[in-house]
Amino acid sequence: MTLPKTKPPLRKYRDVAPEGDVPTTRTTGLDPDFWYPFARSRDLKPGKTLAVRFAGTEIALVRPEQGEPYALEDRCAHRQVPLSMGVVKGEQLQCGYHCWAYDRTGACVSIPYLDRGRTLPNGVRGYACREAYGFVFVFPGNQELAQATPVPELPYHGDRRYKTRVLDRDIACHYSFMHENLMDMNHQFLHRSLMGRIRAKLLDVREGEDWLEADYSFSRTEGKQSLGERLIIGSSSTDKYADLMTIRTGYPYQTLRYWTDGKREEPPALDLWNAYVPTDRAQNHNHTYGLIMVQKPPIPGVIHLLWPVITLFTEGIFGQDRAIVEAEQRAYEAQGADLNNEVFPIIQSLKALLARRGVPLPPTEH
Repeated sequence: MTLPKTKPPLRKYRDVAPEGDVPTTRTTGLDPDFWYPFARSRDLKPGKTLAVRFAGTEIALVRPEQGEPYALEDRCAHRQVPLSMGVVKGEQLQCGYHCWAYDRTGACVSIPYLDRGRTLPNGVRGYACREAYGFVFVFPGNQELAQATPVPELPYHGDRRYKTRVLDRDIACHYSFMHENLMDMNHQFLHRSLMGRIRAKLLDVREGEDWLEADYSFSRTEGKQSLGERLIIGSSSTDKYADLMTIRTGYPYQTLRYWTDGKREEPPALDLWNAYVPTDRAQNHNHTYGLIMVQKPPIPGVIHLLWPVITLFTEGIFGQDRAIVEAEQRAYEAQGADLNNEVFPIIQSLKALLARRGVPLPPTEH
């Protein structure tokens, strides 16, 4: 593995965050001023609607028979019933109750029983919406910022050298637990039943105002490489710290790239992108959307034959991760505070990043 001869020293961190600093991450909301995937494109059928949520806000996704999808506040301005229960007619969405019609901006454009010449009432909020990477993305925040805010770039999506698997699941935890789980590779013990015993070695840490990334390498201390692991990252004994993994939280998204031979200048064997979309008002649940891109072996077509094994292996890994972060959330709720005794400097820095870039949560309703 080729590494720089000199690396910037790690910052000095405290071993345990002071009590006053601990709770801020779990009580911080995700900044809405970004593009978030709200559904898979295939799940929003032509002429249909789909009800989704962002941090408790109800949103209706709409796909006309022709044209691009759009997103509206999921309530009729008349009786407040969900517009997602309505009917798509041409480019418009008709409320299923009294047939008030809305265009893609959310403006009320028709009330069948209203006398001509009468002023139509105000409509509902519209959200910027676009499709990319097989997802329907929505910008739930300040709509004036949507045009200037880019959808995340995924350079290996659609690359013929890769086959892609979509991740799509509800997870009962605050999004910060998801970031911490992926960033802290010291948790490999969790996956011992699927990968044997592996020791992670931290190589380097880099950070900025809205991002943090860490380089790791690995050594297998017990057991052998499983078939699923070998198919994803290639054959590696991982006994000489020859590989390289870079994990990055580029707020609000998270990525993981893995090079079996440690050569960062080459395309990675594995490229993972995740977005954690909070669904409830307290943001203690999230819907995780992700793309895992696996480099194809040199034999044409063989990746399709091996894909069921890869799917089974990744489902096992993600299942173990899901169980553990949901257990963390339950502990947090039972204790009524974040009592984590965090000693890993990267996670201390990550929690500070998420708290710094997030937004205040609305007051708890009693």
